[in-house]
Amino acid sequence: MERRQFLKRAGLGVGAAAASIAAPAIVSAQESLKWRMVMPWPKGTPGLGTNAEKFAAIVKEMSNDRLSITVYGAGELVPPFECMDAVEQGVVEMAHGTPYYWQGKSQALHFFSTIPFGLTAWELSAWLRFGGGQELWEETYAQFNVVPFYAGNSGMQAGGWFNKEINSVEDIKGIKMRYAGLGGEAMRRLGANITMLPPGEILPAMQSGAIDAAEWVGPWNDLAFGLYQVAKYYYTPAFHEPGPGLEIFIAKDKFDALPADMQAIIRYAAQAISEETLADFTYNNLQSYQPLIDKGVEVRQFPDEVIMALAEQSQAAVAEIAAQGELHQRIYDSYMDLVKKAARYGKEFEATGLLHRARVWGY
Repeated sequence: MERRQFLKRAGLGVGAAAASIAAPAIVSAQESLKWRMVMPWPKGTPGLGTNAEKFAAIVKEMSNDRLSITVYGAGELVPPFECMDAVEQGVVEMAHGTPYYWQGKSQALHFFSTIPFGLTAWELSAWLRFGGGQELWEETYAQFNVVPFYAGNSGMQAGGWFNKEINSVEDIKGIKMRYAGLGGEAMRRLGANITMLPPGEILPAMQSGAIDAAEWVGPWNDLAFGLYQVAKYYYTPAFHEPGPGLEIFIAKDKFDALPADMQAIIRYAAQAISEETLADFTYNNLQSYQPLIDKGVEVRQFPDEVIMALAEQSQAAVAEIAAQGELHQRIYDSYMDLVKKAARYGKEFEATGLLHRARVWGY
């Protein structure tokens, strides 16, 4: 269904919304607002939908009920991958998501979610808060008349569920996969048939045989979504999502019209939920991993040959994005400067420390 027809049939009035954008009103300090937030994932999705709702609750409490946010899951108000369009057009005030879901608007958005072999969760946060990433993000989103806020991270994800083992690059050719972001592009360049399904459609597609493999998030979400029922081999870790960022974004005219204290409430509520979300994912992934294994899942890692082939294709795709424009190049340069520093530091500190810990505790 064509986007505008869908929104009109939902009773949302794109034309009226556009008119309101043209003449924004300034909200008084005493005025109460009721906003709507849409998401690309089903309502109640662990760590994603649940933390979007926690964010809404924090804003309501901190604003003393001056700003109430109703959260809508995938398809309840707009299709999953049209959340950015809905905010940009003024149909709803805000959305929760991840930037690369809107890559059709700008390939540069990958950097604000994740790129293969890129920044981990805390490194992405460091780049956004202290390395100039937030300013570049805001400059990018200004093209769509929205304001972005970092809203957390799922941490290192899984490489995905496969119905057969991947022992060589040849094994990737012809596989029908649901694979997100630039990881999907790297897989496509190695011969996979890539489709990007909304989260709620992954399990049915695997059950029907429409796809042979899929990546989603990690143990917590993969267990909750029942993906162990449809595939035997679980590949870890995700080469393509070492620390994918989540976001909350708001129509710029709506945000600009808020009093300064309510703008600060949104800003700090997003900061609070970013820490909450990563902690939530970390704890529950640890709790869910063994129960997932107990389902009979066989854990695998991609062979070095496959990793290096994926790296080559990923680097080519990222370089092509950088060449798409001056802003793209600045984002690339800023992001990659930190990646290269983090690669050495991470090897000599975190990676070595984690190996030591595993040896001490018998793993």
